[in-house]
Amino acid sequence: MTGRSAPAVLPPPLRAWLGLIASLATLVVVVLGVLYAGHSEPGTVDRWIVEPTADSVGPPWRSVALAMDFLGEPAGSAMLVVAAVTGCLLLRRPRAAVFIVVGVGVTVGTATLLKSLVGRTIHGDGNLSYPSGHTAFLTALALVVALLATGRLGLGRTAGTLLVLAAALVAGAAMGWAEVALSAHYPTDAVGGWCTALAVVPATAWLIDRAADRLVDRMADAGRRERN
Repeated sequence: MTGRSAPAVLPPPLRAWLGLIASLATLVVVVLGVLYAGHSEPGTVDRWIVEPTADSVGPPWRSVALAMDFLGEPAGSAMLVVAAVTGCLLLRRPRAAVFIVVGVGVTVGTATLLKSLVGRTIHGDGNLSYPSGHTAFLTALALVVALLATGRLGLGRTAGTLLVLAAALVAGAAMGWAEVALSAHYPTDAVGGWCTALAVVPATAWLIDRAADRLVDRMADAGRRERN
């Protein structure tokens, strides 16, 4: 008999759809990375959207963009993650707390690794730009929270998928806009960061569920052997 310590962090009804979305997101990340590897100028798509300059946005929207940017900085991101983890622990959801830390951490780590591999820079000052780590972080956090909410509310495939994608779109668009408005990233960097989160978070959730369930099974087997 298989025991389970907590509800899955990747709701079963969403697994197939999110697996497909993660695969497509991975393809986008790779294609953009290959296209802009070693570049130090905006691409054609970037110029269609906006011409990055040092003063891309003025007041009062610059203050909004700076506030969003802070949420992706170490202090701001730590504050958000600690708040989310604390909420999970108060609800007695340790697996969910682990998912938040690991899901967000692996996403940011992947984005950082990709920056070094792709080597795209902005403003010619050596600042690696692809993919946007800020966008990847906030999108990943939104995805994690939306997945946990989907499981807790017992939403079906359609409603759950819509909630997860809406959360990812809102978070990614907000942070992506801020990074482009502050001329910290090209628009395609933001797309790459968004897709990095879409690719990494579902896979991380599946791995956490698999590892946790195996651990519970082993503990149950050990308990049965002791009783026998």
